[in-house]
Amino acid sequence: MIKVGFVSLGCSKNLVDTEVMLKKLIDAGYEITPEDTEADVVIVNTCGFIQSAKEEAIETILDLAWLKKNRNLRAIIATGCLAERYREQILTEMPEVSAVLGVGSLSRIAEAVEAVLRGESFSAFDDKEKSPLGGERVLTTPEHTAYLKIAEGCDNRCTYCAIPLIRGGFRSRRIEDIVAEARELEALGVKELNLIAQDTSRYGLDLYGEYKLAELVRAICSATAIPWIRLLYCYPDKITDELVAELAENPRLLKYMDIPVQHISDRILSLMNRHGDSDLIRDTVKRLRDAVPDITLRTTAIVGFPTESEEDFEALCAFIKETEFDRFGAFTYSAEEDTPAAAMQGQIDGQTMQDRYDTLMEIQLEISARKNEAKVGRTLTVLCEGYDPVSEYYYGRSEADAPDVDGKVWFTSTKKLTAGSFVSVKIKEAMDYDLVGIVK
Repeated sequence: MIKVGFVSLGCSKNLVDTEVMLKKLIDAGYEITPEDTEADVVIVNTCGFIQSAKEEAIETILDLAWLKKNRNLRAIIATGCLAERYREQILTEMPEVSAVLGVGSLSRIAEAVEAVLRGESFSAFDDKEKSPLGGERVLTTPEHTAYLKIAEGCDNRCTYCAIPLIRGGFRSRRIEDIVAEARELEALGVKELNLIAQDTSRYGLDLYGEYKLAELVRAICSATAIPWIRLLYCYPDKITDELVAELAENPRLLKYMDIPVQHISDRILSLMNRHGDSDLIRDTVKRLRDAVPDITLRTTAIVGFPTESEEDFEALCAFIKETEFDRFGAFTYSAEEDTPAAAMQGQIDGQTMQDRYDTLMEIQLEISARKNEAKVGRTLTVLCEGYDPVSEYYYGRSEADAPDVDGKVWFTSTKKLTAGSFVSVKIKEAMDYDLVGIVK
Protein backbone atom coordinates (compact mmCIF):
# COMPACT_ATOMS: atom_id res chain seq x y z
CA MET A 1 0.00 0.00 0.00
CA ILE A 2 1.20 3.50 -0.85
CA LYS A 3 2.04 5.50 2.27
CA VAL A 4 1.44 9.27 2.42
CA GLY A 5 2.93 11.61 5.01
CA PHE A 6 1.76 15.10 5.93
CA VAL A 7 3.45 18.19 7.32
CA SER A 8 0.97 20.91 8.30
CA LEU A 9 2.50 24.34 8.88
CA GLY A 10 1.03 27.62 10.04
CA CYS A 11 -2.30 28.33 11.66
CA SER A 12 -5.21 26.23 12.88
CA LYS A 13 -7.18 27.17 9.75
CA ASN A 14 -4.48 25.50 7.67
CA LEU A 15 -4.66 22.47 9.96
CA VAL A 16 -8.36 22.06 9.16
CA ASP A 17 -7.46 22.05 5.43
CA THR A 18 -4.89 19.34 6.15
CA GLU A 19 -7.53 17.26 7.93
CA VAL A 20 -9.87 17.55 4.91
CA MET A 21 -7.09 16.38 2.58
CA LEU A 22 -6.31 13.45 4.88
CA LYS A 23 -9.90 12.23 4.61
CA LYS A 24 -9.84 12.46 0.82
CA LEU A 25 -6.66 10.42 0.62
CA ILE A 26 -7.92 7.75 3.02
CA ASP A 27 -11.11 7.50 0.97
CA ALA A 28 -8.92 7.06 -2.12
CA GLY A 29 -7.24 4.05 -0.50
CA TYR A 30 -3.93 5.51 0.67
CA GLU A 31 -2.33 4.74 4.01
CA ILE A 32 -1.36 7.74 6.12
CA THR A 33 1.92 7.52 8.00
CA PRO A 34 3.25 9.87 10.69
CA GLU A 35 6.81 8.89 9.76
CA ASP A 36 8.33 10.83 6.86
CA THR A 37 11.01 8.16 6.50
CA GLU A 38 8.34 5.56 5.63
CA ALA A 39 6.38 7.71 3.17
CA ASP A 40 6.20 7.30 -0.58
CA VAL A 41 4.72 10.81 -0.90
CA VAL A 42 4.83 13.69 1.58
CA ILE A 43 2.43 16.63 1.36
CA VAL A 44 3.57 19.92 2.88
CA ASN A 45 0.61 22.18 3.61
CA THR A 46 2.47 25.47 3.69
CA CYS A 47 1.99 28.84 5.36
CA GLY A 48 2.90 32.03 3.52
CA PHE A 49 1.68 34.67 5.95
CA ILE A 50 5.00 36.27 6.94
CA GLN A 51 8.65 35.86 5.99
CA SER A 52 9.51 33.47 8.83
CA ALA A 53 6.62 31.18 7.84
CA LYS A 54 7.76 31.16 4.22
CA GLU A 55 11.30 30.29 5.30
CA GLU A 56 10.00 27.44 7.46
CA ALA A 57 8.03 26.02 4.54
CA ILE A 58 11.03 26.15 2.19
CA GLU A 59 13.35 24.60 4.79
CA THR A 60 10.82 21.81 5.40
CA ILE A 61 10.69 21.01 1.68
CA LEU A 62 14.48 21.02 1.40
CA ASP A 63 14.80 18.73 4.43
CA LEU A 64 12.35 16.30 2.84
CA ALA A 65 14.33 16.41 -0.39
CA TRP A 66 17.07 14.51 1.44
CA LEU A 67 14.63 11.61 1.84
CA LYS A 68 14.08 11.56 -1.93
CA LYS A 69 17.78 10.92 -2.40
CA ASN A 70 18.38 8.60 0.53
CA ARG A 71 15.12 6.87 1.48
CA ASN A 72 11.84 5.68 -0.04
CA LEU A 73 10.32 9.09 -0.71
CA ARG A 74 9.21 9.38 -4.31
CA ALA A 75 7.55 12.78 -4.39
CA ILE A 76 6.87 15.99 -2.48
CA ILE A 77 3.63 17.90 -2.96
CA ALA A 78 3.28 21.54 -1.87
CA THR A 79 -0.17 22.86 -0.95
CA GLY A 80 -1.55 25.80 0.99
CA CYS A 81 -0.74 29.49 1.18
CA LEU A 82 2.87 29.49 -0.02
CA ALA A 83 1.90 27.24 -2.93
CA GLU A 84 -0.97 29.58 -3.84
CA ARG A 85 1.10 32.73 -3.64
CA TYR A 86 4.35 31.59 -5.24
CA ARG A 87 3.07 28.97 -7.65
CA GLU A 88 5.38 29.82 -10.55
CA GLN A 89 8.49 30.17 -8.41
CA ILE A 90 7.92 26.80 -6.74
CA LEU A 91 7.35 25.09 -10.07
CA THR A 92 10.42 26.60 -11.71
CA GLU A 93 12.86 27.06 -8.81
CA MET A 94 12.19 24.04 -6.60
CA PRO A 95 12.71 20.85 -8.62
CA GLU A 96 12.35 18.92 -5.37
CA VAL A 97 8.57 19.55 -5.59
CA SER A 98 6.59 17.30 -7.94
CA ALA A 99 3.16 18.89 -7.56
CA VAL A 100 1.70 22.21 -6.43
CA LEU A 101 -1.91 22.79 -5.39
CA GLY A 102 -3.38 26.21 -4.68
CA VAL A 103 -5.87 26.80 -1.86
CA GLY A 104 -8.76 26.41 -4.30
CA SER A 105 -7.61 22.95 -5.41
CA LEU A 106 -7.19 21.00 -2.16
CA SER A 107 -10.07 18.71 -3.13
CA ARG A 108 -7.85 17.42 -5.96
CA ILE A 109 -5.18 16.08 -3.61
CA ALA A 110 -5.79 12.41 -4.55
CA GLU A 111 -5.48 13.34 -8.22
CA ALA A 112 -2.14 14.98 -7.48
CA VAL A 113 -0.84 11.94 -5.59
CA GLU A 114 -1.85 9.65 -8.45
CA ALA A 115 0.01 11.86 -10.92
CA VAL A 116 3.28 12.06 -8.98
CA LEU A 117 3.28 8.30 -8.41
CA ARG A 118 3.19 7.93 -12.20
CA GLY A 119 6.25 10.15 -12.32
CA GLU A 120 4.35 13.13 -13.70
CA SER A 121 4.39 16.70 -12.48
CA PHE A 122 1.04 18.19 -11.47
CA SER A 123 -0.33 21.64 -10.67
CA ALA A 124 -3.82 23.01 -10.08
CA PHE A 125 -4.95 26.49 -9.13
CA ASP A 126 -8.73 26.49 -9.28
CA ASP A 127 -10.77 29.57 -8.35
CA LYS A 128 -10.35 29.95 -4.59
CA GLU A 129 -13.54 32.00 -4.38
CA LYS A 130 -15.49 28.94 -5.54
CA SER A 131 -13.70 26.27 -3.53
CA PRO A 132 -15.82 24.11 -1.20
CA LEU A 133 -16.25 25.34 2.36
CA GLY A 134 -15.91 22.59 4.94
CA GLY A 135 -15.84 18.91 4.13
CA GLU A 136 -15.33 15.61 5.91
CA ARG A 137 -12.01 15.39 7.70
CA VAL A 138 -9.79 13.28 9.91
CA LEU A 139 -8.95 14.97 13.20
CA THR A 140 -5.26 15.41 13.94
CA THR A 141 -5.89 17.18 17.23
CA PRO A 142 -6.42 15.15 20.42
CA GLU A 143 -9.89 13.61 20.22
CA HIS A 144 -11.28 15.85 22.98
CA THR A 145 -10.62 19.14 21.16
CA ALA A 146 -11.16 20.36 17.61
CA TYR A 147 -11.13 23.46 15.45
CA LEU A 148 -14.26 24.32 13.47
CA LYS A 149 -13.70 26.70 10.57
CA ILE A 150 -16.83 28.81 10.08
CA ALA A 151 -15.64 30.97 7.18
CA GLU A 152 -12.86 31.33 4.62
CA GLY A 153 -10.97 34.37 3.29
CA CYS A 154 -10.92 37.95 4.53
CA ASP A 155 -12.35 41.34 3.52
CA ASN A 156 -10.52 43.56 6.02
CA ARG A 157 -7.66 44.52 3.68
CA CYS A 158 -5.15 45.46 6.37
CA THR A 159 -2.24 47.05 4.51
CA TYR A 160 0.36 44.63 5.93
CA CYS A 161 -1.57 41.43 5.24
CA ALA A 162 -1.50 39.18 2.17
CA ILE A 163 -4.32 36.87 3.30
CA PRO A 164 -6.98 38.39 0.98
CA LEU A 165 -4.55 37.94 -1.93
CA ILE A 166 -3.94 34.34 -0.96
CA ARG A 167 -7.29 33.18 0.39
CA GLY A 168 -9.72 35.50 -1.38
CA GLY A 169 -12.71 37.36 0.00
CA PHE A 170 -14.63 36.49 3.14
CA ARG A 171 -17.10 33.63 2.70
CA SER A 172 -19.25 32.33 5.53
CA ARG A 173 -20.47 28.76 5.74
CA ARG A 174 -24.19 28.26 6.28
CA ILE A 175 -25.33 27.83 9.88
CA GLU A 176 -26.91 24.43 9.18
CA ASP A 177 -23.66 23.12 7.65
CA ILE A 178 -21.59 24.26 10.63
CA VAL A 179 -24.07 22.79 13.09
CA ALA A 180 -24.02 19.47 11.22
CA GLU A 181 -20.23 19.36 11.49
CA ALA A 182 -20.38 20.26 15.18
CA ARG A 183 -22.67 17.28 15.74
CA GLU A 184 -20.24 15.01 13.89
CA LEU A 185 -17.37 16.27 16.04
CA GLU A 186 -19.38 15.68 19.20
CA ALA A 187 -19.99 12.08 18.08
CA LEU A 188 -16.20 11.67 17.81
CA GLY A 189 -15.79 12.68 21.45
CA VAL A 190 -14.95 16.37 21.12
CA LYS A 191 -15.39 18.28 24.39
CA GLU A 192 -13.93 21.62 23.28
CA LEU A 193 -14.92 23.33 20.04
CA ASN A 194 -12.75 26.24 18.89
CA LEU A 195 -14.53 28.42 16.32
CA ILE A 196 -12.08 29.93 13.84
CA ALA A 197 -11.91 32.07 10.70
CA GLN A 198 -9.68 34.91 9.52
CA ASP A 199 -12.26 37.18 11.19
CA THR A 200 -14.69 35.12 13.23
CA SER A 201 -16.67 38.18 14.32
CA ARG A 202 -17.61 38.97 10.71
CA TYR A 203 -19.40 35.66 10.41
CA GLY A 204 -22.70 35.80 8.52
CA LEU A 205 -22.46 39.31 7.09
CA ASP A 206 -21.94 38.11 3.52
CA LEU A 207 -24.63 35.42 3.68
CA TYR A 208 -27.30 36.96 5.87
CA GLY A 209 -26.62 40.69 5.72
CA GLU A 210 -25.81 40.95 9.42
CA TYR A 211 -23.40 39.56 12.00
CA LYS A 212 -24.56 36.10 13.05
CA LEU A 213 -21.85 34.76 15.36
CA ALA A 214 -24.03 34.89 18.47
CA GLU A 215 -26.84 33.11 16.64
CA LEU A 216 -24.40 30.48 15.38
CA VAL A 217 -23.20 29.79 18.93
CA ARG A 218 -26.79 29.37 20.10
CA ALA A 219 -27.51 26.98 17.22
CA ILE A 220 -24.46 24.84 18.10
CA CYS A 221 -25.46 24.78 21.77
CA SER A 222 -29.02 23.81 20.86
CA ALA A 223 -27.92 20.94 18.60
CA THR A 224 -25.07 19.54 20.73
CA ALA A 225 -24.03 19.08 24.34
CA ILE A 226 -20.37 20.04 23.74
CA PRO A 227 -19.43 21.67 27.07
CA TRP A 228 -16.75 24.11 25.92
CA ILE A 229 -17.10 26.47 22.95
CA ARG A 230 -14.33 29.00 22.38
CA LEU A 231 -14.15 32.05 20.12
CA LEU A 232 -10.87 32.94 18.40
CA TYR A 233 -9.97 35.86 16.05
CA CYS A 234 -12.78 38.31 16.90
CA TYR A 235 -12.02 41.81 15.64
CA PRO A 236 -12.77 44.67 18.07
CA ASP A 237 -14.94 46.65 15.62
CA LYS A 238 -17.35 43.73 15.04
CA ILE A 239 -18.04 42.58 18.58
CA THR A 240 -21.76 43.29 18.87
CA ASP A 241 -23.76 43.85 22.05
CA GLU A 242 -25.58 40.61 21.21
CA LEU A 243 -22.28 38.70 21.20
CA VAL A 244 -21.19 40.31 24.49
CA ALA A 245 -24.52 39.29 26.05
CA GLU A 246 -24.06 35.74 24.78
CA LEU A 247 -20.63 35.59 26.42
CA ALA A 248 -22.11 36.79 29.69
CA GLU A 249 -25.16 34.52 29.71
CA ASN A 250 -24.22 31.28 27.93
CA PRO A 251 -22.49 28.92 30.41
CA ARG A 252 -21.04 26.78 27.59
CA LEU A 253 -19.48 29.72 25.72
CA LEU A 254 -16.12 30.08 27.43
CA LYS A 255 -15.36 33.41 29.08
CA TYR A 256 -12.47 33.86 26.67
CA MET A 257 -12.03 36.02 23.60
CA ASP A 258 -9.15 36.60 21.23
CA ILE A 259 -9.32 40.19 19.94
CA PRO A 260 -6.31 41.11 17.76
CA VAL A 261 -5.72 44.87 18.15
CA GLN A 262 -2.26 45.12 16.41
CA HIS A 263 -1.57 48.65 17.76
CA ILE A 264 -3.03 51.54 19.74
CA SER A 265 -1.54 54.57 17.97
CA ASP A 266 -4.31 56.10 15.85
CA ARG A 267 -1.77 57.13 13.23
CA ILE A 268 -0.42 53.58 12.90
CA LEU A 269 -3.90 52.04 13.01
CA SER A 270 -4.90 54.31 10.13
CA LEU A 271 -1.82 53.35 8.11
CA MET A 272 -2.61 49.70 8.80
CA ASN A 273 -6.18 50.26 7.54
CA ARG A 274 -7.50 48.77 10.75
CA HIS A 275 -11.23 49.24 11.22
CA GLY A 276 -11.67 51.28 14.38
CA ASP A 277 -9.45 53.64 16.34
CA SER A 278 -7.90 53.55 19.80
CA ASP A 279 -11.13 54.75 21.46
CA LEU A 280 -13.05 51.85 19.88
CA ILE A 281 -10.43 49.35 21.07
CA ARG A 282 -10.54 50.66 24.63
CA ASP A 283 -14.34 50.76 24.57
CA THR A 284 -14.50 47.15 23.36
CA VAL A 285 -12.23 45.98 26.16
CA LYS A 286 -14.33 47.90 28.70
CA ARG A 287 -17.62 46.52 27.37
CA LEU A 288 -16.33 42.98 27.58
CA ARG A 289 -14.90 43.32 31.07
CA ASP A 290 -17.95 45.17 32.41
CA ALA A 291 -20.30 42.48 31.10
CA VAL A 292 -18.03 39.50 31.85
CA PRO A 293 -15.77 40.44 34.79
CA ASP A 294 -13.92 37.12 34.77
CA ILE A 295 -13.28 37.09 31.00
CA THR A 296 -9.86 36.11 29.67
CA LEU A 297 -8.78 38.49 26.90
CA ARG A 298 -6.07 37.61 24.43
CA THR A 299 -4.59 39.98 21.85
CA THR A 300 -1.68 40.48 19.48
CA ALA A 301 0.32 43.51 18.38
CA ILE A 302 2.74 44.31 15.57
CA VAL A 303 5.91 46.27 16.29
CA GLY A 304 8.04 48.01 13.68
CA PHE A 305 5.27 48.89 11.23
CA PRO A 306 6.58 51.47 8.71
CA THR A 307 7.10 54.93 10.28
CA GLU A 308 6.38 53.64 13.81
CA SER A 309 8.03 56.28 16.00
CA GLU A 310 9.30 55.99 19.55
CA GLU A 311 6.19 57.91 20.57
CA ASP A 312 3.94 55.40 18.79
CA PHE A 313 5.76 52.51 20.41
CA GLU A 314 5.66 54.08 23.87
CA ALA A 315 1.90 54.53 23.47
CA LEU A 316 1.61 50.83 22.68
CA CYS A 317 3.69 49.90 25.74
CA ALA A 318 1.56 52.15 27.95
CA PHE A 319 -1.61 50.57 26.55
CA ILE A 320 -0.40 47.03 27.25
CA LYS A 321 0.55 48.04 30.79
CA GLU A 322 -2.76 49.77 31.52
CA THR A 323 -5.00 47.17 29.89
CA GLU A 324 -3.22 44.10 31.28
CA PHE A 325 -4.37 41.56 28.74
CA ASP A 326 -4.46 38.06 30.15
CA ARG A 327 -2.80 36.64 27.04
CA PHE A 328 -0.61 38.58 24.64
CA GLY A 329 1.57 37.86 21.63
CA ALA A 330 3.71 40.25 19.60
CA PHE A 331 5.09 40.06 16.07
CA THR A 332 7.78 42.03 14.32
CA TYR A 333 6.47 43.59 11.12
CA SER A 334 7.14 41.61 7.96
CA ALA A 335 7.10 43.49 4.62
CA GLU A 336 5.03 41.23 2.37
CA GLU A 337 5.27 41.83 -1.35
CA ASP A 338 2.18 43.13 -3.11
CA THR A 339 0.83 44.63 0.11
CA PRO A 340 0.48 48.43 0.43
CA ALA A 341 2.63 48.56 3.57
CA ALA A 342 5.61 47.01 1.79
CA ALA A 343 5.77 50.06 -0.49
CA MET A 344 5.52 52.60 2.33
CA GLN A 345 8.38 54.92 3.19
CA GLY A 346 9.92 54.69 6.64
CA GLN A 347 10.59 50.96 6.92
CA ILE A 348 12.04 50.13 10.36
CA ASP A 349 15.35 48.28 10.68
CA GLY A 350 15.38 44.75 12.02
CA GLN A 351 17.31 45.45 15.22
CA THR A 352 14.91 48.20 16.26
CA MET A 353 11.97 45.89 15.64
CA GLN A 354 13.56 43.12 17.69
CA ASP A 355 14.34 45.50 20.57
CA ARG A 356 10.74 46.70 20.61
CA TYR A 357 9.46 43.14 20.50
CA ASP A 358 11.67 42.19 23.46
CA THR A 359 10.47 45.21 25.43
CA LEU A 360 6.80 44.37 24.85
CA MET A 361 7.24 40.74 25.83
CA GLU A 362 9.10 41.72 28.99
CA ILE A 363 6.13 43.90 29.94
CA GLN A 364 3.73 41.03 29.32
CA LEU A 365 5.90 38.54 31.22
CA GLU A 366 5.47 40.60 34.37
CA ILE A 367 1.72 40.96 33.79
CA SER A 368 1.28 37.25 33.12
CA ALA A 369 3.31 36.20 36.15
CA ARG A 370 1.28 38.51 38.41
CA LYS A 371 -2.05 37.32 37.01
CA ASN A 372 -1.01 33.69 37.45
CA GLU A 373 0.11 34.37 41.03
CA ALA A 374 -3.40 35.69 41.77
CA LYS A 375 -4.79 32.26 40.85
CA VAL A 376 -2.85 30.45 43.59
CA GLY A 377 -5.37 29.01 46.04
CA ARG A 378 -8.21 29.01 43.49
CA THR A 379 -9.83 25.85 42.13
CA LEU A 380 -10.09 25.69 38.33
CA THR A 381 -11.94 23.34 36.02
CA VAL A 382 -9.28 21.76 33.81
CA LEU A 383 -9.60 19.67 30.67
CA CYS A 384 -7.04 16.89 31.15
CA GLU A 385 -4.89 16.35 28.06
CA GLY A 386 -2.42 13.72 29.15
CA TYR A 387 0.29 12.52 31.51
CA ASP A 388 4.01 13.30 31.38
CA PRO A 389 5.96 10.32 32.77
CA VAL A 390 9.16 12.34 33.11
CA SER A 391 7.75 14.99 35.46
CA GLU A 392 5.07 12.57 36.76
CA TYR A 393 2.45 15.28 36.29
CA TYR A 394 -0.79 15.36 34.37
CA TYR A 395 -1.32 18.40 32.18
CA GLY A 396 -4.28 20.18 30.69
CA ARG A 397 -5.90 23.55 30.12
CA SER A 398 -8.40 25.72 31.94
CA GLU A 399 -11.02 27.71 30.06
CA ALA A 400 -8.51 30.59 30.12
CA ASP A 401 -6.08 28.61 27.94
CA ALA A 402 -6.66 28.13 24.22
CA PRO A 403 -4.90 25.18 22.57
CA ASP A 404 -1.49 25.72 20.97
CA VAL A 405 -1.13 29.41 21.94
CA ASP A 406 -1.61 29.66 25.72
CA GLY A 407 -0.11 28.03 28.79
CA LYS A 408 -1.00 24.80 30.58
CA VAL A 409 -2.02 23.60 34.01
CA TRP A 410 0.23 20.87 35.45
CA PHE A 411 -1.24 18.80 38.27
CA THR A 412 -1.04 15.62 40.31
CA SER A 413 -3.85 13.21 41.06
CA THR A 414 -4.23 10.21 43.34
CA LYS A 415 -6.59 8.66 40.80
CA LYS A 416 -5.73 7.65 37.25
CA LEU A 417 -7.15 10.15 34.76
CA THR A 418 -7.91 9.89 31.07
CA ALA A 419 -7.35 12.53 28.40
CA GLY A 420 -10.57 14.41 27.72
CA SER A 421 -11.87 14.31 31.29
CA PHE A 422 -12.72 17.43 33.27
CA VAL A 423 -11.18 17.73 36.73
CA SER A 424 -11.14 20.30 39.52
CA VAL A 425 -7.58 21.43 40.21
CA LYS A 426 -6.54 23.51 43.20
CA ILE A 427 -3.68 25.79 42.16
CA LYS A 428 -0.63 25.56 44.42
CA GLU A 429 2.04 27.34 42.39
CA ALA A 430 2.31 29.89 39.60
CA MET A 431 4.96 30.11 36.91
CA ASP A 432 5.34 32.80 34.25
CA TYR A 433 2.81 31.26 31.90
CA ASP A 434 1.82 27.90 33.46
CA LEU A 435 0.11 26.85 36.67
CA VAL A 436 0.76 23.90 39.00
CA GLY A 437 -1.85 22.24 41.19
CA ILE A 438 -3.47 19.13 42.61
CA VAL A 439 -6.78 17.45 41.82
CA LYS A 440 -9.24 18.04 44.64
